Amino acid sequence: MPYTEVAGERVPIRMWVAPAEVEAAAMEQLRNVTRVPWVHGLAVMPDVHYGKGATVGSVIAMRDAVSPAAVGVDIGCGMTAVRTDLTAERLPDDLGRLRSALEAVVPVGFHAHDEPVDPATVPALRSTDWDAFWSGFDRLADAVHSRRTRARHQMGTLGGGNHFLEVCLDDDEAVWLVLHSGSRNIGKELAEHHIERARKLPHNQDLPDRDLSVFVGGTPEMEAYRRDLFWAQEYARRNRDVMMGLACRAVAEQVPGARFEQWISCHHNYVSEESYDGVDVLVTRKGAIRAGEGELGIIPGSMATGTYIVRGLGNPASFNSASHGAGRRMSRNKARKTFSAADLAEQTRGVECRKDAGVVDEIPAAYKDLESVIEAQTDLVEVVARLRQVVCVKG
Repeated sequence: MPYTEVAGERVPIRMWVAPAEVEAAAMEQLRNVTRVPWVHGLAVMPDVHYGKGATVGSVIAMRDAVSPAAVGVDIGCGMTAVRTDLTAERLPDDLGRLRSALEAVVPVGFHAHDEPVDPATVPALRSTDWDAFWSGFDRLADAVHSRRTRARHQMGTLGGGNHFLEVCLDDDEAVWLVLHSGSRNIGKELAEHHIERARKLPHNQDLPDRDLSVFVGGTPEMEAYRRDLFWAQEYARRNRDVMMGLACRAVAEQVPGARFEQWISCHHNYVSEESYDGVDVLVTRKGAIRAGEGELGIIPGSMATGTYIVRGLGNPASFNSASHGAGRRMSRNKARKTFSAADLAEQTRGVECRKDAGVVDEIPAAYKDLESVIEAQTDLVEVVARLRQVVCVKG
């Protein structure tokens, strides 16, 4: 489906979704982005919906500027997927036992590890240079220096909300592990610190939306934010890496001899330095993955609608981007008021997962149709594999 171009104030809005299908509040957020003086371009993915700070499913390219609220509080949130050499018949008959094994090694919700995970004890771990990474903590904003211990204990933890850890099968019945998480509390606190700093700067006082307050290049505030932002993005990547390593170890204990082959990871709430139209820009993907030519990405649905592994086609019109998931069609509050635990149990039939009132806001019906979202971006990505979950761990 080719994109639709909607007029904006400084730049057009390129939309991979029919404008009439986007709620009015989200369209107003998008229009406000086009009013920001530093904006170079704006692309909108088919999972778009209203979000805090900026529209979820938007890709914002700015010249020498970045908006910390547009990035959001879960800096570096994203996905990791690992294909194993297992097939469905090698999984335990009791998938509840497998789910319990995963929950035992990966803390969820507000829980953390009792002691920081020692990377040397996780054989499948991909990340290295841990001492160099943690040495960067001392250079972060003073406001978070008291959070070092907490950050260490939360490394390798899932969190709550729409974060998950799943066991999935592809169409050939091969087993995959898939997870979704970000930078935990340390990313949140860094984001909140910088969002407040940006809102107070003189050049942001006349913006149409104070959530779009920016830092501009060549200023101490921008240097400080970039330092903290890129560290938090690395924390998020390593957090997923540790969790996946722990999950692989748990699966190997349940299914001796299991091997872990292809490993894919991608952010979908982050900033990247890129160049388009001969212009160097800072690209903020707020609920979008990078889909450069040949790059593998992960697009999940909901608790029972599966996940797609995709390969980017490198479409510069979208700033080499694609959707980050199905996208919500209903707020959490509305979902809790609309559906019951019985509805959740029905909609997640066949998936070993929580089916209680505490996760009703994650019910599949609260999300857009994943198949339609994938179909709307055939010029952005091609499908490599379709996964369906059989185990889903949520906080």
